[in-house]
Amino acid sequence: MSGLDFNLSEEQEMVIETARRLLRTLEPRRDQHLQMIYEEQQFPEEVWEAMAEAGLLGALIPVEYGGTGLGLLGMALALEEFARHGLPNGFCVLGSMAAMAVLRGGTPAQKAQWLPAIAAGSCKCAFAITEPDAGTNTFRMRTKALRDGETYRLSGSKGWITGADVADFILVVARTLTEAQIEAQGLPRSAGLGLFLVDANARGLEKQRMNTIGLEGYRQFMLYFDEVEVPVAQRIGPEHRGAAVLFQALNPERILIAAALVGLSEFVLTKAVAYARERKVFGETPIGAYQGVQHPLARVKIAQEATRLLTYKAAWLFDREAPEAGHYADMAKHMASELAIAAVDTALQTHGGSGFVRDQHLIDLWTSVRLFKTAPLNNEMILNQLAEHLLGLPRSY
Repeated sequence: MSGLDFNLSEEQEMVIETARRLLRTLEPRRDQHLQMIYEEQQFPEEVWEAMAEAGLLGALIPVEYGGTGLGLLGMALALEEFARHGLPNGFCVLGSMAAMAVLRGGTPAQKAQWLPAIAAGSCKCAFAITEPDAGTNTFRMRTKALRDGETYRLSGSKGWITGADVADFILVVARTLTEAQIEAQGLPRSAGLGLFLVDANARGLEKQRMNTIGLEGYRQFMLYFDEVEVPVAQRIGPEHRGAAVLFQALNPERILIAAALVGLSEFVLTKAVAYARERKVFGETPIGAYQGVQHPLARVKIAQEATRLLTYKAAWLFDREAPEAGHYADMAKHMASELAIAAVDTALQTHGGSGFVRDQHLIDLWTSVRLFKTAPLNNEMILNQLAEHLLGLPRSY
């Protein structure tokens, strides 16, 4: 009689060991890397190149396209391990989104062109969907992609676009049919969207840095498209039907964010426990002996274990193209964001005043993890979606 097996495969254990081996080689420069990420908003290129050389960036990409074919669970394991050392890599998430869009929605020619470069780390991809007036409601977006022969012309704006200054290409979601055209043709709301791989230095594309904080090592930008030309060959997915391909990118985004947040919770929990063992305030008893300090840390550990299992299950379901993968991706992201906030807040409280010294990186991390309660999809909307589509309750919005 077979039952549940919570053991990782040899291949998955190898992913973790590869990540740990890389991290050992990077350890002598760890403080420098953390300073770059949390104080200078620059992700160390050395870390990116090490991940690429080890094949971690190609985990989602099949071997025939230069990847390692380890799947989303393999990528999640690697990203969690890096985050455990304070080195989450947002561009791994963004690159994985582009890879999945091409892999599941691209033509054979597009797969041959883009996937090897993404796997090698030589092509960095940002992702542009959010607009100032659309926000959570993707279907209200106004950025247009009008076809002119074998070229599309993109016009409009996007906001909060992470890493647009270091990306080679940007995966842009734009409207190929107006809402009036969709209504007139009797098409569903999801119709009339397109995904385009746009050169990050294309003529007519302006990048304006936003004065934001909250994402480790990368800056965010407003993007303005003024008749930006994109070849039809760089449209991913069928014309007017990019929404189906889009969700192939959005689900791994939520799962990988959850994996990174689980790793970051371990990073801050380890710091807090070490401090609690050493810090003495009254006599020779360390503060870690006080239940007022112990219990919040223990609660974080419990939540961490539960969130890790949920995240792994979401990745496992996605790799098997299970229809419920989207629900589990949302649940993992929701739970991981709450976990990470609680973990960093508890670590700050354990450290007391020293937690607000930036060298500890805790106060910087608080703003970082707090972002993921709001983005990429706010937790309230996740609850709305689960209530309607998983529990069968009436639509609330």
